[in-house]
Amino acid sequence: MDILALLQSIRNTVSKTTLRQTSRVIPAMLAMTGRVTMLGISRWAGRGGSYRTVQRFFSQVILWAEVFWAFFVMHLLDLQDTYLLAGDETVITKAGRKTYGLDRFFSSLMKRAVPGLSFFALSLINVRQRRSYPVRVEQMLRTPEEKAASRARKAKKQARKKKGAGSKRPIGRPKGSRNKDKANPILNPELQRIQRMIQAFLATLAGHMTLTYLVLDGHFGNNPALQMVRQCQLQLISKLRADAALFFPYRGPSPKHGPRRRLGKRAVLSKIPEQYLKAKSVEDGVETRIYQAAFLLREFPSPLNVVVILKTNVKTKAQAHVILFSSDLELAQEALIDYYSLRFQIEFNFRDAKQFWGLEDFMNVTPTAVTNAANLSLFMVDVSQVLMCYDRRDDPNWSVLDLKAHYRGYRYVMETIKILPLQPDPNLVTQLFQGAAAIGRVHPAKTVLYSG
Repeated sequence: MDILALLQSIRNTVSKTTLRQTSRVIPAMLAMTGRVTMLGISRWAGRGGSYRTVQRFFSQVILWAEVFWAFFVMHLLDLQDTYLLAGDETVITKAGRKTYGLDRFFSSLMKRAVPGLSFFALSLINVRQRRSYPVRVEQMLRTPEEKAASRARKAKKQARKKKGAGSKRPIGRPKGSRNKDKANPILNPELQRIQRMIQAFLATLAGHMTLTYLVLDGHFGNNPALQMVRQCQLQLISKLRADAALFFPYRGPSPKHGPRRRLGKRAVLSKIPEQYLKAKSVEDGVETRIYQAAFLLREFPSPLNVVVILKTNVKTKAQAHVILFSSDLELAQEALIDYYSLRFQIEFNFRDAKQFWGLEDFMNVTPTAVTNAANLSLFMVDVSQVLMCYDRRDDPNWSVLDLKAHYRGYRYVMETIKILPLQPDPNLVTQLFQGAAAIGRVHPAKTVLYSG
């Protein structure tokens, strides 16, 4: 496929110069091997893609939010399908001290805080296709006030730990504390940044499609995150902590004086009444029970649609559980579980961006260059999905490695033809191309024999 023709969908969001530069950068990234850096891209970009051109591309301001949306509407949007909005953070490690936004962030892969950069991405997940498409990426930057508050909390925690068990807070409510408005909590800076990002995206897609659900991971399984999402006119789907205290609504008599009790008996997850059992199955010696009910939590002002997935080893009787929830009380348990499982598709976006498109490789340090590098790597995820959908019509197993082998083989054949004294037979060129494109492929390609 002609990359320049593919990029015509974004011609109204970037200048002609940027469009031309992008049409040199993307084929180079599709064909290249090794680390995806500016120097690496220039080595594979060919004519019109010098290192200086690549530098100019990364140093200019690009409205990536408009680029993502224009490309998605033209090539990926299907109004007959159902879409979910998903959000997640990815952390990439960086050395040195000059990269813009360098800080310490918690990495779920390394299970600790590491020096690096953090980016939050929003993606639209096609429920029928079960694929995620990034649509907005922003760098997460902590203010000096946030860093100071974090250091103060850490110092306070360490001081309390040094004092030992006797330093625990006394039982009961601290003197002078006041009730907090759970329906309108004060959002921390992280939630404020994410809320602005969501609101800006919703304003972009106004008139094109309507979204109902936002899917976030367990980090956002709390009341402030829920209220933040509800303020955006969306329903939240997320996961609660494994030790979350679930309560049945109070059904007893009303007191003569004072407010009516809200919380009833606490739910024991291993002994939830059978009336809330929705599904039961046994596979490989593990029994799975799925319960659904409207539970109350102390931290949340209103009931939640909670689904408890309880797994029991038939032989050892060992148990484990997962607690999913949604603010939509009418959402069925099958859809809630399915929608939350689709959230993991955004992790595949991060994996591809890091493994193939340079999210872990870029060496840019200035604010604009860092923004361009991160957005370009996730934009390539969408581009590769469009390119692969054509080849998957004939080969459903077509992967990113096959795609890169295809474009790399095309590049090898074109460079070989340039040095030949005579133009070869078209059938021979086709066979040469198929042979070269098969090098490095994961799935074998069909070959056409030359009978010249």
